[in-house]
Amino acid sequence: MTENSPLKSIIQPQPGEAYGYDLIGDVHGCAHTLERLLQQMGYKKQRGVYRHPQRQVIFLGDVVDRGPRIREALHLARDMVEARSALMVLGNHEFNAITYTTPNGPGSCDYLRPHTPGNARQVAETLEQFEDHLQEWLAFVRWFVELPLFLEIEHPRTRQVFRAVHACWDHALIDRHRRHYGDGHIDWQFVINSVQKGSLEAITKQRLTGGVDLPLPEGEVMTSADGYQRRAFRTKFWGHTAETYGQLLFQPDPIPDAIAKAPISAEHRAQMVYYDASQPPLFIGHYWLKGTPGPLAPNLACLDYSAVKFGRLVAYRMDGEAQLQPDKFAWVYVDP
Repeated sequence: MTENSPLKSIIQPQPGEAYGYDLIGDVHGCAHTLERLLQQMGYKKQRGVYRHPQRQVIFLGDVVDRGPRIREALHLARDMVEARSALMVLGNHEFNAITYTTPNGPGSCDYLRPHTPGNARQVAETLEQFEDHLQEWLAFVRWFVELPLFLEIEHPRTRQVFRAVHACWDHALIDRHRRHYGDGHIDWQFVINSVQKGSLEAITKQRLTGGVDLPLPEGEVMTSADGYQRRAFRTKFWGHTAETYGQLLFQPDPIPDAIAKAPISAEHRAQMVYYDASQPPLFIGHYWLKGTPGPLAPNLACLDYSAVKFGRLVAYRMDGEAQLQPDKFAWVYVDP
């Protein structure tokens, strides 16, 4: 048990419910690849749902957007969750889909997430694939609001606690959220408040599903490999020894060399979150990694290996160990 984790908020499966967990990174509509990964790990389709006799999947969010079979991937994931063969945490893409789809008040023509060209581009593939299934899409949006922002689970055999969140585990924000909600779940009022700049809900949603972003100097704009213009960059929240912005960077796209070499300012260092080696194992997605999957630290793994960009769809097979092992990663390549 961890110091900051009240017993009631830690999921404790009943005996026989799950003896191992398979955490899966960002699917982004790669439904066929997801099926291949599940089959490789011993899951079989029974009565229309993928199941394993002793294991349970944990999806780390971002099932929607970008990919070719978003609707199929969502059905697969939700069916597994409803059959208790999977759990899922919200990713930033699911949360953005909620606010993009929800009107800003009864009868309003505006939405909680403005329909700007950039926001529309992000959700375009999802809405296109649900064009003839509007009520089905709205049902998925309502389901998203039932999902938690984070999970903390005690393994039934080893009693080792491990954690799952889409992008960043911020102790202070999670503790405040627990005091109000009891666990990682949200409600519609949380969604509405999350679009109010500076609100606790906005900060919590951004940090847990988006991580710690630091702004580029005023006027600087970076164009990512997929064509998005960004005025901020993603950083490590476990980068305790970083001295420069380049050492803190955690995204595939580089930042301008002058910024990369600059020392981290006191203002930005004060904004950082520190996940140290004394904490339970943590699993995240979100960060578009490349190369051979492996732990980022003995207690930290990112499972987003750019599947929708023809990378790998990655899982970690968690069996209650305190230190993560390189040979516990499983993956399949995405077929172009």
